Amino acid sequence: MRIGIIGFGNIAASLLDLLDRSDLTPAHVAVLASARGADAARAQLAQRGQLRPHTQAVVTTAEALVEETPNLVIECAGHGAVISHVPTILQAGIDVIVVSVGALADAALAETLRHAAQAGGAQVILPAGAVGGIDLLSALSVADGLEVRYRGTKPPRAWAGSRAEDTIDLAATSTATVFFQGSARQAALAFPKNANVAATLALAGAGLDDTLVELIADPAAAGNIHSYEVRSAIANYRMEIESLPSAGNAKTSASTVYSILRAIRNRTNWVTL
Repeated sequence: MRIGIIGFGNIAASLLDLLDRSDLTPAHVAVLASARGADAARAQLAQRGQLRPHTQAVVTTAEALVEETPNLVIECAGHGAVISHVPTILQAGIDVIVVSVGALADAALAETLRHAAQAGGAQVILPAGAVGGIDLLSALSVADGLEVRYRGTKPPRAWAGSRAEDTIDLAATSTATVFFQGSARQAALAFPKNANVAATLALAGAGLDDTLVELIADPAAAGNIHSYEVRSAIANYRMEIESLPSAGNAKTSASTVYSILRAIRNRTNWVTL
C-alpha cells in the first residue's frame, strides 16, 4: 500500500512505528508538511532509518501529495489541515482518514468535504479514536428517542492552552472540575485539540447538536477518561475507557494511533472487523 500522511507530529511518527512493526509496512510513504517544516520532516524520516530512501517523500502541497499516488491518506495535523488539504485529495478520488474529527462540527466545512468526496468518488473515514462502542452507537442512530451524554475527563495539563483556562485556574485545581457543558458541536469548535471523541460520538449517534457534553479537569486522573451513556428504544448502555495519554502529547490518548492502524488494516484484510 502507498500511503500519504498530512502532518508529521506525534501521531504520524507513532503510526509509522506501528506500521513497521506490523505486516502493513507501506511500499511508499509521502508526508505533507508545511513549507517551514518540510526540512525537519525529511530529517526525521531519514533519522528514523525505517524506510528505504526510495520509498519516502516529503511534499508541501495537497496537489503534490496527490502526485505521489497514495492509495490512502491519513490526516493527523489538526482542523486547519482538514480545511486546507483534504478537499483537494478527496476530489482526486483518494480516501482520507480524518483524525481531527471535530473539524466536521463546522457545517460549511462538512458540506465542502461531502461535495469533494462525491465529486471524486472518495470517502472520508472517521476512526473511532480513543472511544469504543461506535459500531453499536451507529446502529442505534436510527432508533427512536436516542440520547447520548458524554463526559471527557483529563488531567489539568491536558487542557493547557485551551479555552478551559478562561474558566478555571488549571494550576490551582485540586478536585475534579467541570468547566464546559454544552453540545458536541460547541465542544468540538471550542476545544479543537481535545474534543474529537465528543464529535465522533455525535456523528455516529444523535448528532452534533443533540449530543450532550461535559468536559472536566481532574488532577487525580492518571489518563484521559472517556465515558458516555446511551439510551434508546432499542438498547441502553454505558461505557468508560481510561486511556493513557500519548507520550508526546497529553491532549491525545495513546490508543488513538491504534485506532488509525485498525482503519488501515481494514483496508487490506480480506475480512473487516
